[in-house]
Amino acid sequence: MRPNSPPAPAARAARPRRLRSLAGRLFAIQVVIVGAVVAGGAVLAYLFTAARAEDTARHEATAVAQSVADAPAVRAAALGPDPSAVLQPFAEQVRADTDVDFVTVMDPQGIRWTHPDPAQIGRPFLGHIDQAQQGRLQQETYTGTLGPSVRVVAPVQDDQHHVVALVSAGITVDNISARLRTPLLALTGIAAGALALGATASYLVAARLRRHTHGMDAEELAHLYDYHQATLHSVREGLVLLDRDHRVLLCNDAARELLQLDEDAGELTLRQLGLPTSLTQALESAEPVRDEVHLTAERVLLVNTSPIGPGIGSVITLRDHTELQGLTGELDTVKGIAAALDAQAHEAANRLHAVVSLIELGRHREAVEFATAELALAQRLTDQVVGAVGEPVLAALLLGKAAQAAERGVELHLTEDSRIDDGVLPDRLTPRDLVTLLGNLIDNAVDAAIENAAHAAPEVRVTARTDDGHLLLRVADTGAGVDPAAADEVFRRGWTTKQHGRGLGLALVAQTARRNGGDVRLGEATTHDGEDVHPGHQDVRPGEPCGGAVLTVRIPLQRPAVNA
Repeated sequence: MRPNSPPAPAARAARPRRLRSLAGRLFAIQVVIVGAVVAGGAVLAYLFTAARAEDTARHEATAVAQSVADAPAVRAAALGPDPSAVLQPFAEQVRADTDVDFVTVMDPQGIRWTHPDPAQIGRPFLGHIDQAQQGRLQQETYTGTLGPSVRVVAPVQDDQHHVVALVSAGITVDNISARLRTPLLALTGIAAGALALGATASYLVAARLRRHTHGMDAEELAHLYDYHQATLHSVREGLVLLDRDHRVLLCNDAARELLQLDEDAGELTLRQLGLPTSLTQALESAEPVRDEVHLTAERVLLVNTSPIGPGIGSVITLRDHTELQGLTGELDTVKGIAAALDAQAHEAANRLHAVVSLIELGRHREAVEFATAELALAQRLTDQVVGAVGEPVLAALLLGKAAQAAERGVELHLTEDSRIDDGVLPDRLTPRDLVTLLGNLIDNAVDAAIENAAHAAPEVRVTARTDDGHLLLRVADTGAGVDPAAADEVFRRGWTTKQHGRGLGLALVAQTARRNGGDVRLGEATTHDGEDVHPGHQDVRPGEPCGGAVLTVRIPLQRPAVNA
């Protein structure tokens, strides 16, 4: 099993049937929390409701007791000869008209004049009346003849404010509990519904989490994360994850190196990374990218992208093809030289046959003249290149490209002012860079000259020399030239005028020049008969082909000093 793959279904099925997955554990915890919260809320709500019910009962009893005590009829009956006969029916009527359970009127010493149970009339009141005897309202919860009750005792006073009787009204605890039964049932139903709703929501969340975590538990997720991090830092390919807004979510070490990104690149979008425009457009494309070659400031990258679901993001992989691209260029050069040498060998065989035939015909003088003329023609360019270019790689490249161009019907000339001594070029300018620079320039010039052969004799002129502390490589052709409107796009990756071209050669030239501290410029070869008709352009020299394009590379022989 791969470290970063979720456990197989069979492996998950083999686990003990218990809540091992992270989703299962979270579901259990959520149910417990929801249950505790609902239960606690229900208890608090019950206690609050019970307290409110008791307070309400006390307020009702107080209102009834004070109303009865303030009634003139009660005061008159208390001063009359037979208080019970008058007050008993009055008290029962009040009790029936209100929600209290008893209304008891008594003398100042607490002997009952009224009671719901007539047998209790004439007996002492059960409860405290000391404050009421002093003319103050008295409240308490006390167990009397009707059971525990919330009761209030109010004094009945005459005109001189003397206490002439006491009135007690109360509501039994059983009645208060009965009042609580309906809201308690409603509260229980609400709590049960809340618990069921919370459990259902927790289950749905846990089920979604289980799908996203593939049923793995916390330890497996931690191990998967460790594998994930180890894999990211160990692979040599660059890996970048983007969200739907093309913001970098993840970037491994290889990708940071290939794209030359800082550590805080994870907070930026693609357009904020400073990448080349063509590379940014390829990475932002909604369509998958397969093995596209793109250039950065110093590297050649092979790019692949793959979208992640609809509107989620994309995965980008980057491979460094800088070395491979250089080797490919060298191989193409060698193959071209080999093909040219093969053609020259074939041509030499034909010439040899001609010489032999002349000798067999006894025309020895003509045979010697033909042989020496062909030898001088072949040796002239070799002597010119070897005499002017002491750098062996450049000399070999020029000879090979000349033979290859001649095979394709193009004359390649080395200008007379070309001069590069051996050992002049710096070590940082590698042979591979020289092949990339001059090889691609000559190849493009030869192709352009051939395409325009119907209008001008195919010709390519090469200048290679040192000039004011710089290496100057200039290639001019007799092609159709470059549209001035496209001058800024020539060195962009993908730009080409060839039917089956990839638009990579000149982009590599520009990249290699910049990497070595130099630049490449495009001009038009507009001279005629050795006279410069465009003197304002510093890249055009007298004697270069009329028409076509001039590409000039200038690279400093020494790196410019960088101020600290």
